[in-house]
Amino acid sequence: MTSAGVDCSQIIAQGIMAQDNMRAGVVLIECGVVRGGQPADTADLPLSPPNVQVSNRTCVNGSSCTKSESNVWASTKNKGKTIVVNYNDHNGNNYSGTSVSTNKGVTFKEILPPPFSNGHGTNYGDPIVVFNSKLNKFFAGDLVTGCGGFGIGLWSSANGKRWIAGSCAHNGGSDDRESMWVDNEPTSGTYGRMYVSWNDFANNGALSVTHSDDGITWATPVILNSNFIRDVQITGSPAGTPRFEGNNSTVFVAAMDEGGGGNATRQNVMYKSLDGGVTWTNTTLGPRFNPPGQGLCDNPYFEKVNPIWRHMGWGEPGVGPTGIVHYAYAGAGTGGDPGDIFYVRSADNGKTWSKPIKLNTDADGPLKTQWMPSLSSDFQGKVTVSWYDRRAATTACNVVTDPGCNYERVGVQSADNGVTFQPEITISSAIINEPAQTDPGVQACYAGDYDYNTALNGNAYVTWTDGRVNVGGTQVQNVDFAAVPLP
Repeated sequence: MTSAGVDCSQIIAQGIMAQDNMRAGVVLIECGVVRGGQPADTADLPLSPPNVQVSNRTCVNGSSCTKSESNVWASTKNKGKTIVVNYNDHNGNNYSGTSVSTNKGVTFKEILPPPFSNGHGTNYGDPIVVFNSKLNKFFAGDLVTGCGGFGIGLWSSANGKRWIAGSCAHNGGSDDRESMWVDNEPTSGTYGRMYVSWNDFANNGALSVTHSDDGITWATPVILNSNFIRDVQITGSPAGTPRFEGNNSTVFVAAMDEGGGGNATRQNVMYKSLDGGVTWTNTTLGPRFNPPGQGLCDNPYFEKVNPIWRHMGWGEPGVGPTGIVHYAYAGAGTGGDPGDIFYVRSADNGKTWSKPIKLNTDADGPLKTQWMPSLSSDFQGKVTVSWYDRRAATTACNVVTDPGCNYERVGVQSADNGVTFQPEITISSAIINEPAQTDPGVQACYAGDYDYNTALNGNAYVTWTDGRVNVGGTQVQNVDFAAVPLP
């Protein structure tokens, strides 16, 4: 029996191998299936402005400093002055970190003690956060033991600083990879409604969605697929966008058929609701594709980008005006290229989709890698896609097939709702050292599974895992932030 309450003999029956949350990682570590982090020594490189370090809790040593996998959202009541970032931060018996900025992202302060470490049992991360304009408060959450055994617990805050434990969005026995979105369009028939999607591994990994109008009472979950298909991210029409169909904002859930895991081909699928999450339809986005990566993690279900980036090709959807829907994801390139960033677009509110185009402009080849994209779009159709990028890598990996172990955060923007994209921009202010993962309580093959971004008041808010801080001889994982002006 593991410390997380799962018997090692049940890891297959409970779908633990396919789950990407921190509790699943602890179970697999304690059952001897995967390795925890191990000490490593690398060179130092100071953090350079204008990137802002969000996760600024002081670490005792490198093995207590795994901070990654970030969600960001800004308040609409003060024009984005208050920004909250929720992320994974292993600190004692807790995997949650929360930081707030009250000056539009110029500086951040990590809230200590962690506000989500109390009120719902043990917190195992998988962050979500939104600002509800109708209710005038932030809602955030993680996977916790206090909601049915392992479900989705929520907290709320009027100012992003002081948080109150709230309800359980779902009382689950084995939930995984939840995502959240709120309808902030005042003219929508579902104004203020919040949605949470997740995989329910107590029910065969079923892709599920629930919603709430008050953040307290949550609807009976709707099952979008009774078989396991990965929940990637839920989203919908941004505030200020005229409704394209019906009286309600359209809600979308991006999902991925991972083909059984490993290096099997993938299929992107988009689910859509026009009636506030009551009924749903779905469509596939292009053909099956080969995943990005350079091998498998020690949990062979998951692909990795060397040396430690667990990634299956997941991306992020976004919605603009006039029924335009965007989706960016990662896949294998040609000529031995480990990963490129691809983009598809719908001009009819998700009914049909364009053929994929490659967003990164560097030539394909085995010495280039792009992976783990995030996407945001505002009500004017200003789109920002960002990703991890190794085209400028200068340091060698200890893995022969990898071109380099440092990287940048690179992005591309569109001013015309995805019709055309402007030249790429470098968002990180300097080359980023490859971080280590030396925490024995976190899977060794891990630097965050995703980074989800938003746009508001003329900026795209971009967060990512950054390795430029050295603690005790180890480049550690931190969360960085940049406010990128929209084109």
